[in-house]
Amino acid sequence: MAELLIAEDDPAQAELIRLYAQNEGHHVTVVPDGRAALDEVRRKTPDLLILDVMMPRLDGLDVCRILRAESAVPILMVTAKTSEDDLLLGLDLGADDYLTKPYSPRELMARVRALLRRDARGTVAPVIRVGALEIDPGRHEARLGGTVLDLTPGEFAFLAQLAQAPGQVFTREQLIRNLHGVDRYISRRTIDVHVSNVRKKVEQNPAHPQLIRTIYGVGYKLLDPDA
Repeated sequence: MAELLIAEDDPAQAELIRLYAQNEGHHVTVVPDGRAALDEVRRKTPDLLILDVMMPRLDGLDVCRILRAESAVPILMVTAKTSEDDLLLGLDLGADDYLTKPYSPRELMARVRALLRRDARGTVAPVIRVGALEIDPGRHEARLGGTVLDLTPGEFAFLAQLAQAPGQVFTREQLIRNLHGVDRYISRRTIDVHVSNVRKKVEQNPAHPQLIRTIYGVGYKLLDPDA
């Protein structure tokens, strides 16, 4: 059972999500606007936030931007906006997944399960070391030169996948499947957004990356400086 927070101003939509989530055994809290969502996350950090974009008082994009400066809570954004630019903006602000309306409640719950699996804290696994980079799956923490990196759950999953096989090239399709957990079509540019965000946090000069390298026409790989 997980603690889910639903930020949705449409009562019928919020009730539908609540019923499906409770049917899967989760404890659900519903708030009707962005300001209430911020207050609830700060009061009691949920395991997952389902965040509508268009809300009164404070929209979902602003909520996501503010939370990413202070919290790593997994965020699943839900919106009626369908353009690729809107999707990329949500991901660039730190959302971990993005679902457009209308959607199937079963698909929504599949996304929820994938994000909860990815954010599980209890698994004990060995620390992965690549040069000065350390990936600690058990603590869900990444460190560079001993300094903890401020990564969203999606960024952590991306970096951890590369670190499991230094030097191996991962295609965008492989990375998408790992990040989102369900088979679906998303523009490969969404992965590029995650890459850009992670590079800002691990590279001395993100414009000339030395750790996460682009293999043009293929994908990305993590270089091991000690190899």
